[in-house]
Amino acid sequence: MSMKFSSKYLEQAVEALAELPSVGKKSALRLALHLINDESDKTKRIAQSIVTLKENITRCKTCNNLSDVDTCDICLSSSRRKNIICVVENVRDVMAIEDTQQFSGVYHVLGGVISPLEGIGPDDLAIDLLKRRVVEQDIDELIMGLSPTIDGETTIYYLSKILSESNVKISLIARGVAFGGELEYADELTIARSIQSRIPYLAGQ
Repeated sequence: MSMKFSSKYLEQAVEALAELPSVGKKSALRLALHLINDESDKTKRIAQSIVTLKENITRCKTCNNLSDVDTCDICLSSSRRKNIICVVENVRDVMAIEDTQQFSGVYHVLGGVISPLEGIGPDDLAIDLLKRRVVEQDIDELIMGLSPTIDGETTIYYLSKILSESNVKISLIARGVAFGGELEYADELTIARSIQSRIPYLAGQ
């Protein structure tokens, strides 16, 4: 059902908001009308924060996490165990694990998983950066914090093969604890226990 707008400005705002994930036209209209009727400086603050975000945010050159500077706070922290890396799919997974306050290592954000059906290959992910970290740094263990899907398993297998000549230990987050498919949807206690109960990865199992 198409909407009839009395204002082109309102129509443009609704069209733009509706491009966001999980935001339909009706939700976009409610948001736009709320911003119009708001008498505070909320609308300007939202607009400015989005512009600032797009213009200034970058990727950590070490772990590929989102950061305000070249190296993120986690990688710079002297209290983190730099020899243990938790490999995750996206930034949301980092945030989910950090919320547990139970992991003292560092991270590596792949930016996705290998998915032939979606046309995502190793070159589309931050895999070369991870391999370079393992080769150049004194890394003892990689904890695979990827979802137990076919694509996740494929990615773990690929990583185990390209790193087979290194001495790095590869572990899996305990699969006996259900993630519901995504780390970000699991509760903090579940994630913490899953990491603490990690098991060695054996290719082919």
